[in-house]
Parts: sequence; structure tokens; C-alpha cells
Amino acid sequence: MRQLLSSLSYFSIFFAPFLLPLIVWIVAKDDYISGHAKKAFFSHIFPFLAAIPLLIFMFNANHAASIVGYVILFLVIYFGAFVYNIYQGVKVLRDYA
Repeated sequence: MRQLLSSLSYFSIFFAPFLLPLIVWIVAKDDYISGHAKKAFFSHIFPFLAAIPLLIFMFNANHAASIVGYVILFLVIYFGAFVYNIYQGVKVLRDYA
């Protein structure tokens, strides 16, 4: 059960990116589960926190190439976080097996 809740916190990027890890982090009494839920929550929120300075830079950009560069940078950050969450979810499940 511990591994299932921990991996669901990571896999929730597909269906409830912020909500499920936050609820599990607050409700879980087990340190293992709450630790993974905390990591999952911050890995879900990181791309959107990274988007704030990117949006500021994008609105101050003078060239269209700069805007495209900022969008590509955001997509790379978001894709990296997405892959990280899938990897961690599978890793937690494999540790159980």
C-alpha cells in the first residue's frame, strides 16, 4: 500500500497534478509516503514556477526568436519534469517487487 500511494503521487501528473500529492502529503502519517508525496508535489509545481520568470522575459523580449526560445525552454523544463515523475513512479513500484 505504501508503494502504491507513493507511486500514485508521481503518476498523478496525468490526472491531478497538484491536488493528489498535496492531499497525500498532508494526510499521510507514514514518512515514506509523505516524503514521496512532497517530492511529487514539488516536481509537479516546479515547471509552473519556472514559467513565471520565462513569462516576464518573454513579455520583455524584443524579437520573435527570443519568444520562441523561451517557449522551447519551458517545454524542455516541463517535459523533463514529466519524464522525472514517470520514472520515479515506476521506480517506487519496482522497489516493491
